[in-house]
Amino acid sequence: MEDLSGIYKSYADEVKRFLICLTTNVDLAEELTQETFYQAVKSIDRYNGECKMSVWLCQIAKHTYYNHLKKEKRYSHSSVEQMMEMGLDVPSNAELPEVELARRNTFISLHREIHLLKEPYREIFLLRTSVHLSFKEIGEIFDKSENWARVTFYRAKLKLVERIQGDQDEL
Repeated sequence: MEDLSGIYKSYADEVKRFLICLTTNVDLAEELTQETFYQAVKSIDRYNGECKMSVWLCQIAKHTYYNHLKKEKRYSHSSVEQMMEMGLDVPSNAELPEVELARRNTFISLHREIHLLKEPYREIFLLRTSVHLSFKEIGEIFDKSENWARVTFYRAKLKLVERIQGDQDEL
């Protein structure tokens, strides 16, 4: 355990600097540095000494960062569902008219993009988010499997995210 503590003391700053360069976010780099050393401890038996310890740790840091990006990407896909659920709720008394207007415009834009999806993506997305059917029920409607419904819904979300991000890039 003392060796691991020494490795951390020797290389933590170097790994953190590397992650700051990758992420351009100090807080995220600190978090990922901790995760990097956690992963290093879990896989220390795989370190064979063919490269410097710092290189090995930076490779783990890079993969940790890529895994973080994958999780973030998944989150952005699920945020499309959250936007649908947000709907046109009545604003709270504290909400400013500008915020409500922005929310309505976002909701309208999202619906416009949904209706531009090709079938069966549009229908499956609406059945899942608006009617709240299970994947099994959606599969039954289309005489397909539950897994087909899951995959098609996921692809519909990907297409929506691409369209929405494409619109934002044009601004």
